[in-house]
Amino acid sequence: MVRGKTELKRIENATSRQVTFSKRRSGLLKKAFELSVLCDAEVALIVFSPKGKLYEFSSSSTNKTIERYQKNDKSLGRLNKKLTDQLTTEHLKEEVATMTRKLEFLEDSKRKLLGHGLESSTLDELQQVEEQLEKSLSNIRARKNLLFKEQIAQLKEECEVLPLTLTPFPQVEKDVERQIMEVETELFIGLPETRKNSYCPNLNTPPTSL
Repeated sequence: MVRGKTELKRIENATSRQVTFSKRRSGLLKKAFELSVLCDAEVALIVFSPKGKLYEFSSSSTNKTIERYQKNDKSLGRLNKKLTDQLTTEHLKEEVATMTRKLEFLEDSKRKLLGHGLESSTLDELQQVEEQLEKSLSNIRARKNLLFKEQIAQLKEECEVLPLTLTPFPQVEKDVERQIMEVETELFIGLPETRKNSYCPNLNTPPTSL
């Protein structure tokens, strides 16, 4: 029968945990010894129990193996730092090249928008420049309309706040009536309308307007 897969987690029972530690520790030390003998490898193993007890194995000397590890770790650290610096430098160079291309593209676009350097432009490029200009003009007009509306609203508010200085309506009405009366009272002094062509018996001149 196939043995079921055991879930790897902390053993809660203290006795079972201690028994398992002893068995696994012995197996680990045995594997380390076999590795050093079979493969002629320098092996150092250090294990601390849950209570702090030290268990170790070394094919030569634990201290020497640790010193060798530290020296090798420093060399690896320097190598890793060098590789990291190289990667960083290459990355920065790529970033600089990318930014340079972007700046050149923006400068070229700016010149074309100002109407310069269009001789070498293709029809598609000119179409793009035209669309960009139309979009810019549309944004400018929209902004101007917004500012006009804000100014109009501000003027309306100022007019509402200012006191009224116009002539009251009744006085205006009286002035209009007076002007009408002055026009109507302009009289023509003379004979009635039906006799305007007759002359006085003793006068040879027509009636006179006063």
